[in-house]
Amino acid sequence: MSVTSTTLLPLQGVRVLELCNVAAGPFCGLLLADMGADLIKVENPTGGDTLRTWPPITDGFSENFASLNRNKRSVTLDLKSPDDIARLRELVRTADVLIENNRPGVMQRLGLDYASLKAVNPRLLYCSISAYGQSGPRASEGGFDLTIQAMSGIMSVTGEDGGAPVKCGVPLSDFAAGLYAAYSVAASLRHVQQTGEGAHIDVPMLGTSLAIAALQTSEYFGSGRDPGKLGSAHPRNAPYQAFRCKDGYFAMAAGNNALWRSVTEVVGMPELLEDDRFTSPTTRAKHQVALRDLLEVKFLEKEVAYWLAEFARVGVPSAPINSYSQVLKDPQVEHMDWVQDITLPGDNVTRTFVSPIKINGQGQPVRMNPPALGEHNDAVFGADKVKVTAP
Repeated sequence: MSVTSTTLLPLQGVRVLELCNVAAGPFCGLLLADMGADLIKVENPTGGDTLRTWPPITDGFSENFASLNRNKRSVTLDLKSPDDIARLRELVRTADVLIENNRPGVMQRLGLDYASLKAVNPRLLYCSISAYGQSGPRASEGGFDLTIQAMSGIMSVTGEDGGAPVKCGVPLSDFAAGLYAAYSVAASLRHVQQTGEGAHIDVPMLGTSLAIAALQTSEYFGSGRDPGKLGSAHPRNAPYQAFRCKDGYFAMAAGNNALWRSVTEVVGMPELLEDDRFTSPTTRAKHQVALRDLLEVKFLEKEVAYWLAEFARVGVPSAPINSYSQVLKDPQVEHMDWVQDITLPGDNVTRTFVSPIKINGQGQPVRMNPPALGEHNDAVFGADKVKVTAP
């Protein structure tokens, strides 16, 4: 999708510096860049963002890296070099936002902490993403998605009851932190506009992982009991899980009594409506193992496609258990134009999943392909100038 002269993206004119590696910080930067920010990614000249080494590699370029770094420009600076530190500080003068995801203390040792850069640019929004936050007894500890999923309780409720600890297959803690960071930056830009004052935004992965677990933490606060593993099931609703049938599994969610009545119609078991164990979502959830076993006797008689069609007929939400190759070919994904071509350095064309958000019916465009390491050094630093025309 190309940008026309009439296209005005929400963050157009906002300059963001990204000093980040791998996932949480680069995802935050991606969200801001997709909304129009002029995103300058500052990388070490020796290797750059470590995500650049992650497979799959196409002609020397990581497709994982490409997925988080479209709409960005790359410059290289050695932050152990006084000259390059000075160049970065000059770049900060032109910036609205700086994102970093180093361990607390690293930026201060480099003289690039918020207090130091605030003196250079009082309007600067400085967003720090870390494992545990900028202060407190764990602040100096590092962390990755796995360790934060473990620490935050996510792994305690993931998987089947009695099974080994399992993390979510998607890096939930990394991306939750990136989402919170981008949201906080976008919200704080309004404050800067009103007051002329910047701010330091502290985004702890542990905190954001706990924040998205609101249903689990409130269950503990309200009952005094730890939530447990339920596999694909729900603690307060049933039938609401994956079910086994003749040729595989499908997911079905009957989240209220009207939908439950439709389920009994589809399976031809009206007697379940009179069973005291199944009269409300709460009682069905309490007896959901027995309910699953009763329903699966029927489900095993037919294939996935049959049950999906039947539940669609009566309006009960259901879905196949898709692989990514399957869902990316779904007609809805195609209709929304979420999968688009993107060109890697070396002119290799691949595909990527773009921003899913539409504003006034229009998606956020891929304005720039993912950059080669240091691709924009000349544009950003050349001709004795730091500020350049936004793309």
